[in-house]
Amino acid sequence: MTSSSSSSSSAHTSVSAPFGSWKSPVTTQLIVGETIRLGQPAIGAEGIFWTEGRPQEKGRNVLVRYSADGRIDDVSAAPFNVRSLVHEYGGGAFAIGAQGGIFFSHFDDQRLYRIRSDGQPEALTEAGEVRYADAIVDAAHHRLIAVMEDHGAGAAEPVNSLVSIDLTSGARMLLVGGHDFFSSPVLSPDARELAWLTWDHPDMPWDGTELWLADVAADGSLSTPRKIAGGREESLFQPAWSPAGELHVVSDRSGWWNLYCLRAGKLEALHSMEAEFGKPQWVFGMRTYGFDTAGRIVCLYEQDGDTHLAILDVERGQFDEIEVPFRAMRDLYVYGNQAVLIGSSPSADEAIVALDLEHRTHQVLRSASRAQADPAYVSIAEAIRYPTEGGAFAHALFYAPTNADFTGPEGALPPLLVISHGGPTSSTHAGFKWSIQYWTSRGFAVVDVNYGGSSGYGRPYRQRLNRQWGVVDVDDSVNAARYLIGRGLVNPDKVAIRGGSAGGYTTLSAPTFRSFFKAGASHYGIGDLEALARDTHKFESRYLFGLIGDYPAEQALYRARSPVNFTDQLSSAMILFQGAEDKAVPPNQAEAMYQAVRAKGLPVAYLLFPNEQHGFRRAENISRSFEAELYFYGKIFGYEPADAIEPVQIDNL
Repeated sequence: MTSSSSSSSSAHTSVSAPFGSWKSPVTTQLIVGETIRLGQPAIGAEGIFWTEGRPQEKGRNVLVRYSADGRIDDVSAAPFNVRSLVHEYGGGAFAIGAQGGIFFSHFDDQRLYRIRSDGQPEALTEAGEVRYADAIVDAAHHRLIAVMEDHGAGAAEPVNSLVSIDLTSGARMLLVGGHDFFSSPVLSPDARELAWLTWDHPDMPWDGTELWLADVAADGSLSTPRKIAGGREESLFQPAWSPAGELHVVSDRSGWWNLYCLRAGKLEALHSMEAEFGKPQWVFGMRTYGFDTAGRIVCLYEQDGDTHLAILDVERGQFDEIEVPFRAMRDLYVYGNQAVLIGSSPSADEAIVALDLEHRTHQVLRSASRAQADPAYVSIAEAIRYPTEGGAFAHALFYAPTNADFTGPEGALPPLLVISHGGPTSSTHAGFKWSIQYWTSRGFAVVDVNYGGSSGYGRPYRQRLNRQWGVVDVDDSVNAARYLIGRGLVNPDKVAIRGGSAGGYTTLSAPTFRSFFKAGASHYGIGDLEALARDTHKFESRYLFGLIGDYPAEQALYRARSPVNFTDQLSSAMILFQGAEDKAVPPNQAEAMYQAVRAKGLPVAYLLFPNEQHGFRRAENISRSFEAELYFYGKIFGYEPADAIEPVQIDNL
């Protein structure tokens, strides 16, 4: 690996060494010291904007701007942290006006701030127990329109609504309430109509949402609000207005998230495909399409595990794919004849990519990593489709161990790490990930599983997990490993499962309810579903109703699916990682599981990280979690890591 802008592979002579013991250039220092998290690209009059989550700055999110002269500068200076906590997961943390004006949510107090002409932020909203996200600028009424989440209303749970904030006084006005959740406010080009999405308990936005439309009165209030589409059996995503003033939205009413336009009061399909033009709304500000100067739709869609970029000309009935080197793309923002997105290829990390739509060219503005991968150490994903329970098929990405300096001992097969992604309504992709190359370059095979319930394969595939969480995801993870064992690619005696959050639940469930895995690594995973149902935040407080069943009516099922209640069945060693300030999965979950595994007499380790929430953001903690997991596998699988690692206390070893 190199920090230069270009590299070439030199000749390598490989030596034989045990899998897992290979010395790798993919160090934790490279992952946390050379990489950042990219988010929310946007285009405004003053340039191209995005956020950077920097582990080196204790996870601070910085607003960054690429100017017309090619300069890249920080817009938000320390200590400001551009991050919203609405729904806990946030997203949509900043807004820019078409004619200027920059506004953002500051993590520490969740107030909205404006960037003054001198570059300094000033508070726009008052201090209080209020959070904001998904803001847009309504220049016609000199205000912001945003989702507000009020934690000080005295209600049993936070109250969500759409509000406006005056740009001079900061005065707030309620625009619409009465639903549990709101997202995606969008103004028509003439600012006379406002559209938005809403949904209610127990639905999640990928289950059922509603599209609403209202007239904007002269005083800025909303009149004649009416539901346009949606319901409990239809998921709608990203309403948007064309330059001609037609309202568009993505709907999965066909079984696939496809593009629609509102015409004569009804949604009309624009280009039907067995492909996904939408995504599960875990965070605010997600975009998969926009309109160019000619009114054509520039869009992203997922099909067969890859993301594609295309232009849909509805008037001419043309749908043309734009060739780009990226297999994973997200957060597309279109502005005139230019666009920006986040993309990654099989061998290069995520990057902010600017697109010239007229000439169909692209330019990388900022990579998530200052280091460039040497192809000699990069494992490329192989998409696999394999049989699983009930005659169904599941999907995954397989990565073979790859390191030009090493080979495994003759006749030996590599250990396998089965990765279970979070969500669980989410998915993994084939774009480059340092986190996977960390393992493959040390001699591990990796299979990254898109188990039933994952997005990207249509609504019926997502619904495979309904009332079957802890069953379908576990079966699909086990069967991915069995498929690879059957192909003779991995060691059947050295198979581990790892995952974070919901993937951590699968990681804890698999060795509890199936005697298959030899080790597990749970990152802020769920061990007790009842505890989660009683003690989680509003956004996910009814999520388990669809994944498991109603609570407390089906309390017995919750107990039957909770690994912590069946530790007598545990069959593998376990390491657990947890953030002390995690609100989504509180630390008592990991602690209860740790005590149970320890009492069972199985090898177990528990690492609790202060100042971390749901997902680790601090460089030292990210580094420690990687190295501790590698150390743990070494003790369980019987190899000595090449890395110098601070020992981990493992009970019952």
